[in-house]
Amino acid sequence: MLGALQRLRRGCQRVFAAPEWVTHVGADWVESIFDVVVHDRFFTKQGRSIARWTLEGERPLVVYLKRHFRLPRWHGLLTTLVPSIRWSPGWSEHHNLEVARRLGVPVPRVLAAGEFLRPGGHLQSLLAVEELTGMLPLHEAIPLASRRLAPDIFARWKRGLIAELVRLARLLHDERWFHKDLYFCHFYIRETDTRTLPESWTQNVHMIDFHRLQQHKLTSPWWQAKDLGQLLYSSDVEGVTPRDRARFWKLYTHGRSQASLVRAIVLLRARNNHGHNQRKPQAPSRAA
Repeated sequence: MLGALQRLRRGCQRVFAAPEWVTHVGADWVESIFDVVVHDRFFTKQGRSIARWTLEGERPLVVYLKRHFRLPRWHGLLTTLVPSIRWSPGWSEHHNLEVARRLGVPVPRVLAAGEFLRPGGHLQSLLAVEELTGMLPLHEAIPLASRRLAPDIFARWKRGLIAELVRLARLLHDERWFHKDLYFCHFYIRETDTRTLPESWTQNVHMIDFHRLQQHKLTSPWWQAKDLGQLLYSSDVEGVTPRDRARFWKLYTHGRSQASLVRAIVLLRARNNHGHNQRKPQAPSRAA
């Protein structure tokens, strides 16, 4: 109890910083990071912001900086009482990215992360990840490849990509970890790989936005179907055919039990996603 009272009065923080980050922003970056003004691809909503920040230097760094300026007061209270749990989104996503990396999923490199409990229980957090420079999300890359590649090459291109998407999904799902935002826009490939057939897709597809990643052991079929339903829904882009979706399903379900049950839930989730987005007003596009 004494520790909680001290945290409430004085505050506390948890911070990670890569050496390159400190070199570019200075050793005292914690004191000023929430005051930095960044305009490139800036998006803000409900006390949080994300922006692309180019850090000049001998080796320039381009990062996406996520900052949560004002988190709900009850998050601050929980951090005060139970600091061992990650209550802030910046610190939580830092942990989630490391989980995904340990499982073998290619993810952006974390350059800095922090959770700051201010006196009185006011909670802030941040996450800075290195930009996937020269890469495109799948909903842009696949249509581009379909126009650039000859039909027979494009068919082989997709077969390899589908196999890698299956591998990544199963890396998470086999350990009962679920992304919960498994859309095409959260998979990235090199722009140059839309011009030719890569020698191998393995480790050449990156995933982003792990702020919702969570492990579910008892209810895994439901969350598995949610992930796959989101992937199915977002695959409605130029160049993707019903045969491609069938190929993904065949590879994904190979050796798995309960495939029929999961398939039924997947289709339901995909229809729900479609209906929800039909009713939802379109938001302005922004960087992931």
